[in-house]
Amino acid sequence: MLTLFADNLTRFPGMIHSTINLSAFPTDYAGAVEKWSHEVDRLSAVQKSFPLGDLPNNNLIDHPLITQTAWLGKLNAPKVLVLIAGTHGIEGFAGSAVQIDFLMRLKEQQWSWGEDIAALLIHALTPWGYAWYRRCDENGVDLNRNFVDFSQLPVNPGFTDLQPYLLGSDQQLRETAFTAYKKQYGREQFELAVSGGQYIDPLAPFYGGVQPNHGHRVIKSLFEQYQLARRQLAVIDVHTGLGPYGYGEVISDHPLGGDGFKTAKNWYGAAVTVPEQGSSSSVPKNGLLDYAWHRIMQGNSCFITLEFGTLGTASLFEVLLNDHGFWAKTPMQQLKQIRTDAGWQQQWQTVREAMLAHFCPADPIWRESVIFRSRQVLQQALTGLS
Repeated sequence: MLTLFADNLTRFPGMIHSTINLSAFPTDYAGAVEKWSHEVDRLSAVQKSFPLGDLPNNNLIDHPLITQTAWLGKLNAPKVLVLIAGTHGIEGFAGSAVQIDFLMRLKEQQWSWGEDIAALLIHALTPWGYAWYRRCDENGVDLNRNFVDFSQLPVNPGFTDLQPYLLGSDQQLRETAFTAYKKQYGREQFELAVSGGQYIDPLAPFYGGVQPNHGHRVIKSLFEQYQLARRQLAVIDVHTGLGPYGYGEVISDHPLGGDGFKTAKNWYGAAVTVPEQGSSSSVPKNGLLDYAWHRIMQGNSCFITLEFGTLGTASLFEVLLNDHGFWAKTPMQQLKQIRTDAGWQQQWQTVREAMLAHFCPADPIWRESVIFRSRQVLQQALTGLS
């Protein structure tokens, strides 16, 4: 069978892509909301919307900024597949595509599961960042560093060492500082210093904030509304930007040896990587969304990050630093006036194109890989719940 498959690929090199519809990828935030809503409306689902709130700059986007959710299946189902998109705003482009593809295939009856399983889709968890092509929210908060004890914020001494070099315009000076830090402490400690989470500079990347933000509150509300602590859960949070190009890495941040860790290994097999063990493209981090889910999970549940690799860690840091450097010079309260300036528009176009190129490459092969791999992982999750 494998030989026949290989022969067919040789003769018909396009056939492997025949079932993958790249129209699931939206062109912008408003398009994502429209596509997602259209597919959900074709199914029997309980829908909820969580508006971002009355922000001074909320009306600058043509579409209201919201997080959307859909519950598919029986409300009392004891098992739930949870699929999350847009924890990091701009990464929602791929996350939306995964959910839209899932919904389209569900309508076409290409997915099926028992009546004891329901699905909860959480779409655009950081809607402001999604709409403005950023990872963070309107206050510079990285939702995936926001789940901490705010009475005792984590300390990241490495970030303090590197902070003076992060947003400066002297790229050579920054590269020299980075190289010296890596030489002294090693690459892993360098990545921890930059991306492990910091709680002192809202203008810099990976800022965790000092209070729960919009996405944090939405998650806690869903826990209560759907009594998720009483159910068996398979949670998949879709991210992009780390790891080998086009590969969907299954990352587990469950404590080693715990029930969640064992469940992840059982369901997803040897492909599971673990930051704590050094086997992942990601290093251990503070304040992850994962940790909130870990606290409510039963022993036979697990949370995984499905991370699609793009252009490498060096590119990730450089693109993010340029993004944050640009926005650091944009007073948020004056954004409505500033965004009409031609010079600002030109700079923003350059920054957002670089962000989009890193977090959602236009390459159709990369996009096909996202859809194909997500189908594999979703099937593994449903099989695990079954």
